[in-house]
Amino acid sequence: MLLYTEVTRYLDFKVIEGSFVYKGGKIYKVPSTEAEALASSLMGLFEKRRFRKFLVYVANFDENDPRTFEGVDPKKTTMRDVYKKFDLGQDVIDFTGHALALYRTDDYLDQPCQETINRIKLYSESLARYGKSPYLYPLYGLGELPQGFARLSAIYGGTYMLNKPIEEIVIENGKVVGVKSEGEVARCKQLICDPSYVSDRVTKVGQVIRVICILSHPIKNTNDANSCQIIIPQNQVNRKSDIYVCMISSAHNVAAQGKYIAIASTTVETADPEKEIKPALDLLEPIEQKFVSISDLFAPTDLGTESQIFISRTYDATTHFETTCDDIKDIYKRMMGSEFDFEEMKRKKNDIYGEEEQQ
Repeated sequence: MLLYTEVTRYLDFKVIEGSFVYKGGKIYKVPSTEAEALASSLMGLFEKRRFRKFLVYVANFDENDPRTFEGVDPKKTTMRDVYKKFDLGQDVIDFTGHALALYRTDDYLDQPCQETINRIKLYSESLARYGKSPYLYPLYGLGELPQGFARLSAIYGGTYMLNKPIEEIVIENGKVVGVKSEGEVARCKQLICDPSYVSDRVTKVGQVIRVICILSHPIKNTNDANSCQIIIPQNQVNRKSDIYVCMISSAHNVAAQGKYIAIASTTVETADPEKEIKPALDLLEPIEQKFVSISDLFAPTDLGTESQIFISRTYDATTHFETTCDDIKDIYKRMMGSEFDFEEMKRKKNDIYGEEEQQ
């Protein structure tokens, strides 16, 4: 998405140094290649061999070539059955589904396996491309993303009005016609906003707890990585949803030299959210200072068909922006009436610039 929109012209990214998964109170590097599978201390000897076979199968899998299916029907066989085929244990299933395929719950186990296999392939291919982990993070922090899109928007004639209080969303005949601010109305045919502007058109779907921690040391058992992502699969801590930790530092120009910022987050399931996130905080000790926030999660009840108001979902507990990208594509589909076609965008760029310049 970032590449096709060419917003990357205004951003510099740096790879996150490690991807880790939690098992039995400790963290381990996520193995995603055959060599890493055989070297990993996450599994026993026989489990390593079985997991290696599974990774070879995934790497060779091609949804357009039935010879690579090995008796699996990608549109019918469930992922649970694929795991059974390779005789993988529960711990391996946990980190494969949650740290490689990046699922938040275990619902995927009883769905057709094609989506999951493609997700694992994407993880492995991204890792092969970037080296230490499949994750990138913008230098100077996530605030660079909206800034990059603001610059891109300006090139296409977009206008940004910052620090403007919204007094009213102006509706006529059930349809949005403008936004009122400080006595002026900016007129529009369509409006995109987050749930905070339209509390009467959204519903609460849960809560998320986030804890921002300032550390003076890298996280233990990460080979002193300057940045990393840790996923704590739900089954490892008897929960229904995963816990996420993203740690960054001066390597990404977001903290002073010698300081590290770790952000732990998870979906709230009980009346004691701080107790729920404790397994993540235990990994970060000693913590110099922490800032805890609990936020409501909202989803739109008005899909915008009549009102032409298109509302995003609240950011969830994930740290890898997979669900945010899905939300963007969903808003585009609701606004335009069709799926966002990445290939079409590529073709248009080729028509304008020519294929040689694109490479």
